[in-house]
Amino acid sequence: MTSSREVYDELAGLGSATVYEAGGRRGYVDADLHQIVSGSRAAGPARTVACGQDDNLMVHAVMAEVQPGEIIVLTMPEPRPVALVGDLLATQAKVQGAAAILVDASVRDVEELAELGLPIWARWVRVKGAAKDRPGTIGEPVTIGGATIRNGDVVVLDADGVAVVESERVEEVLEASRERAERERVKRAKLQGGALSYDLDGLREKVEA
Repeated sequence: MTSSREVYDELAGLGSATVYEAGGRRGYVDADLHQIVSGSRAAGPARTVACGQDDNLMVHAVMAEVQPGEIIVLTMPEPRPVALVGDLLATQAKVQGAAAILVDASVRDVEELAELGLPIWARWVRVKGAAKDRPGTIGEPVTIGGATIRNGDVVVLDADGVAVVESERVEEVLEASRERAERERVKRAKLQGGALSYDLDGLREKVEA
């Protein structure tokens, strides 16, 4: 039987765009994100965090709860360019085994973060720091870029962006993603041989009918 880690690694390899399309175009995170570690990919179950506004108290708290392989998902009531994560928090996340961090706010210390190598995606890069006063929640559903992410839902992140797969649909979406990737492999070979998607996809008749 395929282990969960193997499933997550395969989803990461298939990529966010393939997973999003194969999953029925659901779970689209509509946000401009900075990929802090160039070339990084990640997939895993979400550990959701709702911080107080402009406050990262709960980011410190989640470091005591995150499990190896999880994606830490950080939100605030209103996304704003306040740094929820810097070098020291990211170091803790890596040591605790987090697979990646998704930040619907800012990060800072980006050169150090890149050197650390933990995959991180953030809406902004800003120096403005957060307070540490307002309790929030860990494990409750959050929303980023119009996509609802529940604790345990699978998040797939790469250079194209982020796709979210409901935890109960992971096997279904993985199989659909494999099939899509295979169809694209076959199609790519035809295109390399000189065929046109204009014809392979039946698009010519739409233009010339």
